[in-house]
Amino acid sequence: MAKKVEAVNNMVDQFAEFKEHKNIDKTTMISVLEESFRNVIAKMFGTDENFDVIMNPDKGDCEIYQNLEVVADDDVDNEVTQIGITEAREIDPECEIGEDVTKRIYFEKFGRRAILNLRQTLQSKILDLQKDAIYSKFKELEGEVISGEVHQIWKKEMLLIDEDQNELIMPKEEQIPGDFFHKGDIVRAVVKRVDNPNNNPKVIVSRTDERFLRRLFEQEVPEVHDGLITIKAVARIPGKRAKIAVESYDDRIDPVGACVGIKGSRIHGIVRELRNENIDVLNYTSNPSLFIQRALSPAKISSIRINEDEKKAEVFLHPEEVSLAIGKEGLNIRLATLITGYTIDVYRDIQEGEEDIYLDEFRDEIDGWVIEALKDLGLGTAKAVLNASESTLAQADLEDETLEHVMQVLRAEFED
Repeated sequence: MAKKVEAVNNMVDQFAEFKEHKNIDKTTMISVLEESFRNVIAKMFGTDENFDVIMNPDKGDCEIYQNLEVVADDDVDNEVTQIGITEAREIDPECEIGEDVTKRIYFEKFGRRAILNLRQTLQSKILDLQKDAIYSKFKELEGEVISGEVHQIWKKEMLLIDEDQNELIMPKEEQIPGDFFHKGDIVRAVVKRVDNPNNNPKVIVSRTDERFLRRLFEQEVPEVHDGLITIKAVARIPGKRAKIAVESYDDRIDPVGACVGIKGSRIHGIVRELRNENIDVLNYTSNPSLFIQRALSPAKISSIRINEDEKKAEVFLHPEEVSLAIGKEGLNIRLATLITGYTIDVYRDIQEGEEDIYLDEFRDEIDGWVIEALKDLGLGTAKAVLNASESTLAQADLEDETLEHVMQVLRAEFED
């Protein structure tokens, strides 16, 4: 019997230890222990309604009492709820028929099966509590940066373990293209979301989420952390380039200068963390025309037409500025579109007396989607397309036959 008593008390001790490490409050601990004992009692007796379960978590034990109605010895119909007068007076010598007596139940006397049942029930509830605690913890941490040690690397995802031994999953698409980790490396990432299929929490972390860039600025730039500078918008093409728009409500603070730091001291750490992702910091403005001009920097715009209803902008530049507005691989204009929320069409200025035609004039002969693909590269006029290099035209991702048709149509216009 001593071993059985020890088995029950050990389970209580184990739960107390779990509570200490997982920050389960005392009320929850007592409730779960009581519920576990009651579940087993209900299975053994068919009910737990006339039982009192008293938990003593500080002592590491449990007391169980059965409340019974005293009846004549020959009138005991249900031993779970009734007790004969003779047996009842062994508990309380002064009891009478019709009264209630309370009988102490020693759980360990019910045998190995009952204790095993209790252990399984308790472990199941502990596991559920652990899952609930993990889900609640990381749900509150969504959008925050955490660190984890690389535990295992697979083809489509990577497993990290945090300091509390919780598992974090980083899918391949949430890794920066330049990321290359080994087992044991410490990795920083933002908690993107917490999935909970079948009460089995799965923490997804990301290094490509735009919130990761926001949090890094908060960590590296005290003025952002303190709220003196606000991050108004972020656009990223992970591992390549990003734009971040900032604003200060204090005229004495230069938001761009504060974010970059003296000789780039503040932004360099962020760039390294993001695998040399180039970061453009620009002053935010609610004026869409000015904001688009700043977003297309370093290109200098000649003029701009805004359609606020359709969120579209037509930007006109000198020929030598077009490539700057588009940027390498079209990154600059893509990011400008993302951060401003406007669809931006770039046009090459047609100088007075210059013979050129805007591509939109050819929609009867060239498919609209082809024209849009060329305009996305800043090739808004016929001459711009005809004078473009092969490498620039290749970025439009057009089939050779389609591109040849375009060139024939445009050349014919000037030959005529």
